[in-house]
Amino acid sequence: MMKVLVVEDDRSISDLIRMNLEIAGYEALQVYDGVEALDFLGREVFHIVILDVMLPVMSGFDILQELKRRGLPVIFLTARDQVSDKVRALNLGADDYMVKPFEAVELIARMAAVLRRYRSHPSIVIRDLEICMEERVVRKQGQEVYLTHKEFELLTLFIQNQAIALSREQILEHVWGYDYMGETRTVDMHVQRLRSKLDLQDAIVTVYKIGYRFDIPKSK
Repeated sequence: MMKVLVVEDDRSISDLIRMNLEIAGYEALQVYDGVEALDFLGREVFHIVILDVMLPVMSGFDILQELKRRGLPVIFLTARDQVSDKVRALNLGADDYMVKPFEAVELIARMAAVLRRYRSHPSIVIRDLEICMEERVVRKQGQEVYLTHKEFELLTLFIQNQAIALSREQILEHVWGYDYMGETRTVDMHVQRLRSKLDLQDAIVTVYKIGYRFDIPKSK
């Protein structure tokens, strides 16, 4: 299930967004200021962010750079309708910009379009690896490397959350699902296989007493 971070300080609007997202089949987590948003980004895994501009403590513009550094798609949803604000947001890397009042069905349609663009990225190159997201194929030095379904999902999770420490519980939840009844040792076994198959021993870093962090390695 796609997980959405809703950063909106008006609680009634935030509740409306969450309700419509859940009806559409998304999971939504609500926060009400920029600092809280950045805090959750360090502890949770999200696929897209819906972001207001006018927030307490930090504006949406202030936190956009950090969201994009993490590779997250961002849709601004704001009452600010000046063209200059829209141009600024798009120049800073926002994927879309919507003005309140809004229709929930349009927001969800735009969000789906943004997610499709991200999923249709032709390939990601890491060192001597080429990861084709749509084909679900990994090649090392041009030769295809077989990964199981869960190994590929785990690799994808790491790529989408570069430099973020993920707990074993978070990894289980997002790769194996909420109802998985197995042990966290399953994560360790899959990480060891990924490291071995793709020569990523120095990229998938063990975080003591927490889990793992994926740091894109420099070329050897």
